[in-house]
Amino acid sequence: MNVLVTGAGGQLATELIRRAPGAAEVEALDIEQLDVTSSSRVRDCLESIRPAVVFNAAAWTDVDGAEANEDEALAVNRDGAAHLADACGEQGIRMVHVSTDFVFDGTSTRPCRIDDPTSPLGAYGRTKLAGEAAVLDRLGDAGLVVRTAWLYAAHGRNFLRTMLNVMSQRDHLKVVADQRGTPTSAASLATALWDLVAAGASGIHHWTDGGETTWHEFAVCIRDTGRAEGLLDHDVTIEAISTSDWPTPATRPAYSVLDTSVTEALLGRSPRPWSEEVRDVIGELAAAAAGESGA
Repeated sequence: MNVLVTGAGGQLATELIRRAPGAAEVEALDIEQLDVTSSSRVRDCLESIRPAVVFNAAAWTDVDGAEANEDEALAVNRDGAAHLADACGEQGIRMVHVSTDFVFDGTSTRPCRIDDPTSPLGAYGRTKLAGEAAVLDRLGDAGLVVRTAWLYAAHGRNFLRTMLNVMSQRDHLKVVADQRGTPTSAASLATALWDLVAAGASGIHHWTDGGETTWHEFAVCIRDTGRAEGLLDHDVTIEAISTSDWPTPATRPAYSVLDTSVTEALLGRSPRPWSEEVRDVIGELAAAAAGESGA
């Protein structure tokens, strides 16, 4: 089975390649090889590769930057998804498109279900929601949209790696404690995406790691696990602050936990707790650091 992954070099694309089943022949293309904002390049690329499935991991993910550059974010998150969906529809290809918890406004008091009303608070969420619509309107049952949240990995730019770097240089930092969601490792998401393809899933699905937490509690877990794995050689005080104490260009949802029950029922399994995934990723970083030092 030929498979195309867009957004090569990103944390999700990297994990999709790592966790590909043995029967899959994966070709991953970065923005230089495939600019999804060009409909002609997308069509020509798919005609050349002739994949059975396209995983769209190409995205504008700079949440704050999208506020000042919504047109540029739309070109990737909406138009890029539309170009891929058009080409997939023309050529009979299944498409998996990754979306976000930011399509919700954060006012829910329970995990957000796949059929809950969407109401993005900012440009990033609006562009991702537009991308969802583009895929589903064009592809119907041949399209799969998977919303996830708070993605991180042992590589790339993400909260976990940023926190470890900051903590290695400081003994005190402040982290927001009034936004709730679910950290999700790119590895666990990639595995779920492959499983959803195998299960013939379509429409909208949610997948995150298990449980919920705040950015502050996430940072505490990173600190404690980092110390246990030898990546941090000193203690770090992590002060809990409110969102109003840390203003950003984009407004974040206060509560964006996703209800994954529909996907769990389809796959016949539940996600691992988010803290266990954090331990695995930090363990991977620690093993890499030990290898570099010759330990």
